[in-house]
Amino acid sequence: MPACGQPARPSPATWQHGCVTAATHSTLFPRVPDTADAVLEGLDPEQREVATALHGPVCVLAGAGTGKTRAITHRIAYGVRAGVLQPSSVLAVTFTNRAAGEMRGRLRQLGAQGVQARTFHSAALRQLQYFWPKAIGGSLPRIVDRKIQLVADAAAVCRIRLDRGELRDAAAEIEWSKVTQTVPADYPLAAAKAGREAPRDPAEIAQLYSAYEDLKRERAVIDFEDVLLLTVAVLQDRHDIAEQVRAQYQHFVVDEYQDVSPLQQRLLELWLGERDTLCVVGDASQTIYSFTGATPDHLLDFRTRHPGATVVKLVRDYRSTPQVVHLANGLLAQARGRAADHRLELVSQRDPGPEPVYTEYTDEPAEAEGAARRIRELLDAGVPAAEIAVLFRTNAQSETYEQALADLGIPYQLRGAERFFDRPEVRKAGIALRGAARFGGNDTLLEDTVDLPSQVRAVLSGEGWTPQPPAGSGAVRERWESLAALVNLAQDFAAATPGATLADLVAELDERANAQHAPTVQGVTLASLHSAKGLEWDVVFLVGVAEGMMPITYARTDEQIEEERRLLYVGVTRARERLHLSWALSRSPGGRPNRRPSRFLDGLRPGTGAAAGRAGTAATGGVERGRPGAVAGGALAVPRRTRRVPARCRVCGRTLTDAGEMKLMRCEDCPSDMDEGLYERLRSWRALQARRNGQPAFCVFTDKTLMAIAETVPEEAGELARIPGVGMRKFNRYGADVLAICAGQDLSGQAEED
Repeated sequence: MPACGQPARPSPATWQHGCVTAATHSTLFPRVPDTADAVLEGLDPEQREVATALHGPVCVLAGAGTGKTRAITHRIAYGVRAGVLQPSSVLAVTFTNRAAGEMRGRLRQLGAQGVQARTFHSAALRQLQYFWPKAIGGSLPRIVDRKIQLVADAAAVCRIRLDRGELRDAAAEIEWSKVTQTVPADYPLAAAKAGREAPRDPAEIAQLYSAYEDLKRERAVIDFEDVLLLTVAVLQDRHDIAEQVRAQYQHFVVDEYQDVSPLQQRLLELWLGERDTLCVVGDASQTIYSFTGATPDHLLDFRTRHPGATVVKLVRDYRSTPQVVHLANGLLAQARGRAADHRLELVSQRDPGPEPVYTEYTDEPAEAEGAARRIRELLDAGVPAAEIAVLFRTNAQSETYEQALADLGIPYQLRGAERFFDRPEVRKAGIALRGAARFGGNDTLLEDTVDLPSQVRAVLSGEGWTPQPPAGSGAVRERWESLAALVNLAQDFAAATPGATLADLVAELDERANAQHAPTVQGVTLASLHSAKGLEWDVVFLVGVAEGMMPITYARTDEQIEEERRLLYVGVTRARERLHLSWALSRSPGGRPNRRPSRFLDGLRPGTGAAAGRAGTAATGGVERGRPGAVAGGALAVPRRTRRVPARCRVCGRTLTDAGEMKLMRCEDCPSDMDEGLYERLRSWRALQARRNGQPAFCVFTDKTLMAIAETVPEEAGELARIPGVGMRKFNRYGADVLAICAGQDLSGQAEED
C-alpha cells in the first residue's frame, strides 16, 4: 500500500522481464492480498486495464500465453475487494470443469470468495433444477449419461443399421443440431449449408434424430444439450423466472468466448436481458472446435453489437520464448479469412531460447523412434517427463509413439484418448485375428490370401477396414485409422520377420499391449492437438506435420484449411522453451517417399524462402475505448445513472473500501482542505431541512457527506452528483440548494420561511 501523499501507480519492475510468467501456469500466491490495490500488483498495463474496467461491455482479445485467466480473475477480485461487485451477483462461465475449478481457486486466493465460476452446462443445470417445479411441475427428468444407447434404440425403431462408429457419428450430428438450434426437419439443409460430412444420408440422420427425440419423451429423460435448451425455454416463456435470475446475477464474465455455440449465446443473452454488464475474453485464432457448433462470430461481432464496449488486447506472451512466438506469428501471418483479420501479434516477454527444430524422416516408424530418442536424451539431461508432450493430429497416430516410447522404457500418459490397444475396434480386431490364427485353415476369408499382410487385410475387412479411407471425419474415420494402423503394423512385422505367421503377429500384438502398462502419472504426455488446448509444456514435439495430416486430407474448403492452420498454431503455442516439428516422407519403411512437409511451414522453416505474410494487419496490444452513449445502429442511448466505479483517495490515490472514507473521497489520515465556513453553513441548512421534514439530520445528509461537499465545493450538478452519499433522489430534492450554498448564497432565511 502506498504511503499517504504518494501516487498509487504500478511499478514497471513488478511486471516486466518475465516476472509474471506464473500468470499462465501457476495459481499459487504467497498470501491473500491485503487491499483492493494489492490485487492489481504484478499486472502488466493491459492486464491492469482489464482488471479496472469493471463495467461492461468489455471485450478482452487475449493471445496465447498472455495471462487471460489472470487478468479476468483479478478483474473480478478487484471489483469485489473495491466494493463495486457483490460476489453473489457475479457469474463467470467457461467451457470445462477444470477451467472453472482453476478460476474458483484463483478467486479464493485473491480474497474473492462467493463468486460463481461454472461451465455453461453446470450453471444452466443448477437453474433448471431450482425452477423446474415452479415452471413445469414435479422433478427434473433424469439426464442420460451417454446417448449412444438411445441413438441405437432410435436406429432400431427406424430400421437403420449402424455400427459402433456410425452410432458415435450420428450422436455427434444430433449434438451439433441441438447446439445450433436445428430441428430434425431442417437437418439436411442445415448440414449441407454448414458443409458437414454426414455419416449416412442426411434424410436418414433427420429421421434418426426425430426418433431419438420421440424416445426421450416416451422414457421421460433428457440429454446434455437439453439442459441448455430447456433453460432457454424456461427463461423465454417465464418472464418472472427470468427476472429472478437477472436479479441474482448482474455481472457476467465469459471465458473462451470464441468457442460459444449459438445455443450458449442465446442463453447468455437471456441471462443478461437488457443489460450490458458483460466481459468476454477470447482469441479468434484459437477457434478449433467449429465441428461442435462453436463459432468465433460472437467474439468478432462484439464491437458491432456493443459500440460502447471497451476492447483490451493482450499480446505480451509470458509462456513462450521469442523463437517459439516468432513461429506462431509467422503461421498466422499467412492466414486468410475473418479470424485472420483479427489476429494478434504476440510479443514474447521471456529470454531467448533455442530455435525450433525441423526434422525430416524417411518413414513414420523412424519419426517415432527419432522423437523417442530425443525424449530419452532430455530425460537423461534432467527434464521432467511431465514437462514433455508429443502432439499429433489424429488419435490413430498414437500407437506408433506409444510403442516407440515403451521400447525405450519411457513412461507416458495418454490425454483425451483411449490407449490404442484399449480401443473397442482394436480389441475386437484382436479377437478376430486370434480366432483366424487358431482356425485359419477353416476360414473362408483366408482362402485366397498368400502372405501375412493379405491375411490381416482379409480378416480386418470383416471389421470395417477398406483399402480406401472413408470420406469425412469423426468416429468412422478414427475407427478406420485404427484398423489401418493394424494393417500397416502387419506389413512392417512381415517385412522384419520373414516367414511370420498370423499366430506370430497375434503374439506380437499381445506383447505390445502388455508393454504399454508403464507408470503414467509422471509420464510424457501423448495427446491430439484438440485435447492439448489450454495446456502447456516446456518441450513439445509436433509430429506428422505433413500434407494429408496437417491439413488433414478431408479438409477441403478454405474455412476448413484455415481451421487446420489454427490447430497447428495452438500446437506451437503449447511450447514454453523447446519446439520440435517433424514429418515423414513415407508411411512405412521402404515406401515411396511421396509426402511433403505441411504447406503451413512454407516460408517458415529453413530453406523455404520468406513467408508470404500480410504485413500490418495484425493487432498490437492496447485499449480501445467505446463511444460514450453509443448503441448498435449508431443512435445515442438514453443517459443512465452514473455507474459505480472504484473510489480512490483524491490525495494519495489509494482505492477506498471503508464507507466513511469513500464518502470523503480520501483516507481518514490524509490532509483535509475542507472549507470550514461552508461546512458550518451546510450543517445549519441541514438542521432546518430536518426540522421541516420531521426527521433526523443524518437522513438529509450525513456528516461525512457534508464534509465531502465542503472539501470538493462543487460548482455544477455533475460534480455534486459524483460525491458519494449524494444519490439521485437526494440530488433531485436538495441539489439546487446545496449548489447555491456552495456558490455563497445564504438560504437559512428561505428555509425558515418554508
